[in-house]
Amino acid sequence: MEFDFSAILLGLTALFGVVWGLDRLFFYKKRKARLDAAGDEYRDPAPVDWARSLFPVVLVVLLLRSFVAEPFRIPSGSMMPTLDVGDFILVNKFAYGLRLPAFNNKFVDLGEPKRGDVVVFRFPGYLCEDGGKLVRSGDLSCNDPHAPVPQQNWIKRVIGLPGDSIEVHGADLRVNGQPVATDEVGPYLGNPQRSVDQIMLNMGATVLTEHLPREDGSTVNHTIARMPAYNDPLSIPSDHVPSKVPAGCYLVMGDNRNDSLDSRWWGCMPEKNLAGKAFLIWMSWKGWGTGGVDFSRIGTVIH
Repeated sequence: MEFDFSAILLGLTALFGVVWGLDRLFFYKKRKARLDAAGDEYRDPAPVDWARSLFPVVLVVLLLRSFVAEPFRIPSGSMMPTLDVGDFILVNKFAYGLRLPAFNNKFVDLGEPKRGDVVVFRFPGYLCEDGGKLVRSGDLSCNDPHAPVPQQNWIKRVIGLPGDSIEVHGADLRVNGQPVATDEVGPYLGNPQRSVDQIMLNMGATVLTEHLPREDGSTVNHTIARMPAYNDPLSIPSDHVPSKVPAGCYLVMGDNRNDSLDSRWWGCMPEKNLAGKAFLIWMSWKGWGTGGVDFSRIGTVIH
């Protein structure tokens, strides 16, 4: 069962606000007058007292998470080595505009993603054919094109902007016809006791610095990992993913290039699915007996 914490917060805020507001409008004065006449000390009924106490707390949490910053935990290795499993990150919720909590409809436009940004978004679903049409499905194999798409937040790096021409063939990435340069750093070094590290070590993963060009002429220098022995990722363009990025969409990829389900598999990420821009690692937990708290990663700015 999946829980949308923003929807839960919104529901609780509405519930507590309605209970408290209705009581003050219709019942408070009569109840207070009755108790004053009887000489009794005034006290709100328990449900009203709870609503009055919790409403401002829940409202503040909702506003901060919806419009300022929201915490997320990295559950998989698709963004390694930039983001590790167990990293706790903060996501800027106003970088790309203000959106209604739970519904995610933008009502204030404050900016758009740039090439190289690390973004959090609602997973749009896999592209599957159904009666000659492409539909979004929650089934990777597309055996059930109508499988519901899970309400999950994913994190990837923006590679292609609307209107860009993107080509991906194995390790070769081209943006608008220009190859993206990389410099090899060396073999991936990790803890073999951690399963996610063990896979990369066994597959002979290599760490590189990728120099991703931005539209203003600057470059985002960030680390990626490659392990060709692990799999042969899909290419762009493909039958379902064109080279030119459609309007209102972004192509995204994980930094762990051979172990990331990204736009190579499910196409572009619609702008309406954006949740925010990842900007800081505030905590990193490697697990009991496999590193514990990694203090070296705390406070790392995400590039």
